Amino acid sequence: MNEESAGNGAVLTRRKFALGFAFASVAGIAAARQPTKNIDYLGNNKLETILPEKVGKWRFVSSSGLVVPPEDQLSQALYSQLLTRVYGTDSGTPIMLLVAQSSSQTGILQIHRPEFCYTAGGYDLSPTTPHTVSLGGSALPALSISASILGTTEQIVYWTRIGQHLPLSWRQQRMAVAMDNLRGIIPDAVMVRVSTYGNDKDAALAQVDDFIRAMIGSVSPQVRRVLIG
Repeated sequence: MNEESAGNGAVLTRRKFALGFAFASVAGIAAARQPTKNIDYLGNNKLETILPEKVGKWRFVSSSGLVVPPEDQLSQALYSQLLTRVYGTDSGTPIMLLVAQSSSQTGILQIHRPEFCYTAGGYDLSPTTPHTVSLGGSALPALSISASILGTTEQIVYWTRIGQHLPLSWRQQRMAVAMDNLRGIIPDAVMVRVSTYGNDKDAALAQVDDFIRAMIGSVSPQVRRVLIG
């Protein structure tokens, strides 16, 4: 072996050692920071009991008729609780509410976004766009999407809460989980979906926003924490 080859071999050996040491260090830090504290804002409460059957001018009508995740092992493992309700008034289109909660005992969060549920149901979807719901002194960051099938269009607003975070994308969701895990926390998660029918998107979303404001305003601070942190 010539001198140049020997030198290159030494450099490669030092690089391998440095990389191995770095990987071992990262693994050690990760092991030392394994999340151990479960945060579950819902606790032993049931969604059916903490969310009112009367929200502003709307009253509970039915628990069926909503688009929900497919009944497979993933959806069964995903949620600790799943609430579906249809609210109605004497006049006007109904409001559909879905709340999915995961206590996240494993620390691995997967949230079924409407893009998954509605696509699986054969709906045509519009692009997902940011949508802010004004709550008086604060703003709720959410997303909106239109889902159409057989000439009917459903206008949807939804958001996810992970711990104290309100992420708007899968990347932000993963980042929220990672940030809490580094603090030793396993966060719970909630997805809230509110929708109504209508081809006039602006008018439908205005109605959805009114319902969301009425819902948030009709619950206690503890329940509000479950929904929006």
